[in-house]
Amino acid sequence: LAVLVGDALIVLAFEIVTRAGADVPERAAAILLTIARAVGAPRGIVAGQAWECEPGTDIVEYQRSKTGALFVAAVQAGAQAAGSNPVPWVALGERLGEAYQVADDVRDVASTEEALGKPVHQDSTLGRPNMAAEVGLREAVERFDRLVDKAVASIPRCSASSVLRHMIRQESERLIPPQFIRRAA
Repeated sequence: LAVLVGDALIVLAFEIVTRAGADVPERAAAILLTIARAVGAPRGIVAGQAWECEPGTDIVEYQRSKTGALFVAAVQAGAQAAGSNPVPWVALGERLGEAYQVADDVRDVASTEEALGKPVHQDSTLGRPNMAAEVGLREAVERFDRLVDKAVASIPRCSASSVLRHMIRQESERLIPPQFIRRAA
């Protein structure tokens, strides 16, 4: 059922962009291509999910495809919808996607079901790659912190750059609270 819901949401995304972009078809076409690339193969979420079944997967490439591709698409589509160049936004999307996946891995290893609202230790149970399990909790938390710093530094110049910086810092503290970072260190 979860797979079908995911499939339906992807199709719904295409439908929403198509309808919203009817007045500016050239922007809609670019956004649709961006979303399609982020979902499909060889570098989209479909590829990343497929790599979960492969032995010896490069965890960074796996995370870039699985989660990073969606974050890149989100920031690029936002730029495209605004009529801006999407290329300067790629670094931000890559870093946010990788940071989010590292945080998810850390939380899977070190949190509780009550705190997360979902089962923990699912990556080890299902044999999926996990950054915290691979490099250790401390290194994974330090990597997360570095990725957040790099994400903030990579925000392109825009009228909302200070708001974006604040939002990223705020979300990073929600994903991995500062006291958790101190405890891991």
